[in-house]
Amino acid sequence: MTIELRKWIIEADITAMQDAMEAGSLTSEQLVQAYLERIEQYDSKLNSILEVNPDAIRIARELDRERREQGSRGKLHGIPILLKDNIDTRDSLHTSGGSVALAGSIAEADSFVAAKLRSAGVVILGKANMVEWSNFMSSTMPAGYSSRGGTVLNPYGPGELFVNGSSSGSAAAVAANLAAAAIGTETAGSIVGPACSNFLVGIKPTVGLVSRSGVIPISWSQDTPGPLARTVADAAILLGALTGIDPDDSATLASENRSFADYTPFLDRGFIKRARIGVPRHYYKHLDAERLAIMEEAIALLKSSGAVIVDPVKLYVEQQDWNNDAICYEFKHGLNRYLSRLPASAPIHSLKELIEFNLDHAEAALRYGQDTLIRSEENGLTEQVYRQKKQQYDEPARTQGIDYVIDQYELDALLLPGDVDGMYVAARLGYPLICVPAGYSAHGVIDRDGDSTKGPFGVVFSGKAFSEPTLIRIAYGFEQAAQRRFPPPLD
Repeated sequence: MTIELRKWIIEADITAMQDAMEAGSLTSEQLVQAYLERIEQYDSKLNSILEVNPDAIRIARELDRERREQGSRGKLHGIPILLKDNIDTRDSLHTSGGSVALAGSIAEADSFVAAKLRSAGVVILGKANMVEWSNFMSSTMPAGYSSRGGTVLNPYGPGELFVNGSSSGSAAAVAANLAAAAIGTETAGSIVGPACSNFLVGIKPTVGLVSRSGVIPISWSQDTPGPLARTVADAAILLGALTGIDPDDSATLASENRSFADYTPFLDRGFIKRARIGVPRHYYKHLDAERLAIMEEAIALLKSSGAVIVDPVKLYVEQQDWNNDAICYEFKHGLNRYLSRLPASAPIHSLKELIEFNLDHAEAALRYGQDTLIRSEENGLTEQVYRQKKQQYDEPARTQGIDYVIDQYELDALLLPGDVDGMYVAARLGYPLICVPAGYSAHGVIDRDGDSTKGPFGVVFSGKAFSEPTLIRIAYGFEQAAQRRFPPPLD
C-alpha cells in the first residue's frame, strides 16, 4: 500500500472510492489490500473483526476485471463491506452469532442480505465481532463481548469508552476505517446505539424493508439488518442495495411499493428548511450536562438551518419493562428454526442443545452465564397467550406513540438522544431510526448502568413506518450543517 493510499483511505467515502476506480486511479484489489493492512495494523487494539475473508483479494480482482470488460454494476462495485457475525454467507467465513458453540459453522447458503450485496458487486471483507447471541444470552453480559471473539473496544478510547450494543464490532471497525462500511442488526438499539458511541451514521430500517432470512434471530417482530457507515450518503447507498421482497421473510411483503433500490435521491440538504421536528423532552431527562448540551446545540443548529422545532412534544413513555415473555417466545421459536436447519455436522440444532453445549464447555462459553437462554428455553407461552401479551405490549405504543405524536403535531420526525432510552417505542413497532454524529463528551459521568458517558454522542431521528426517505433528508441536512465526525486517534 502506498503512503498516498494509506492516507487517502482514512475517512474516504464510497462515492470517492467509486469515482477513483472508474477513473482508473484505484482498483478494488488495492482498496481491499489497504483495508486488510489496516486491520492487521490496528484491530489487535480493537478486537472488532472475527475473521477476514480469505477470498477477498481474489473476488476484488475478478470485480476489477469485470469493470474493465463489462463496466460497473453500480455504486457498490468493488467496495469492501463487513458483515455482523449473525448474517449467513455461503463462503469460507463462519457464522456463529459470536458463540464458541458455532465457531466452526459455515452456512450452506447466503442470507438474503449477503446475496443482495454480492449482486451489487460488494466484496464481503469479513465478519465483525458482536455481543454473543445479539446480547440475548445473559443479563450480565457486557457490551461488545462474545465467547468466540472476546470484547470489542471503542476506537476513540479502547478500554475506556463504552462501545455499546450488539453490532459493536461492525461499528468499531467502520469508525476505525477498517472497512468502507458494515451491516449490523438491531432488535432494540443494536445499530443506533453503537453508531452513537462510535461517531457513525446508523440506519435501523422499518421491519420488513430488509429481509431477515439467513440472519440468526431474536425477535421476528423487531429484528432488522441495517447499515453502519461514516456518512449519511454511504448509509443511504448501502440501504438501497439491501431492500427487496423475499419469499422467505413474509414481513418484506409490507415493503411493496414503499421501498427504493436507491435512496441517494433523498440526500436533499434543502429539505431541512421546511422540516418540522418534535422534541420529546421526557427522553432527555436522564442526560448528564455534557450530553444535554450536545442535544441543545443540535436543536439550535436545526433551528438555524430553517427547521421548525416543536418543543416539547409528549411521546408515549414506557410504563413497563421490556416484554421479556413475548420476546423470549419469539427468540426460542426463531432460534430453534435457525439451528434446526444447520448441517448435521453442527454441534447444536436447538436452544436446548446450545444450553447443554455451554454447560459442557463452561470455561470457554459461560464467563457471564446464560440466564437469558435458560429463561427463553423455559418459556411456556402458548401461541394464543403470546399473541395476547404482544397485543397488550404493543397497544399503548400504537395508540399513543410515534404515529399519534407525528400526526398530532404535524411533524416530519422526532429528535431523540442517541442512547437506547427513547428507542424502545420505535423498536416495538418496527419503526425506522437514523443516528448521526452530534458531538463529543470530553468528560462524561458514570451512568446508571455503570457505563461512562464520555466520548462520541449522536442524535437520532425517528419517524413512521417506511419514512426512511424523510429521515434521510433530515439526517443529511443535519450532518452537512453539523460536520461533527472525526476519525479516532489510533496512531
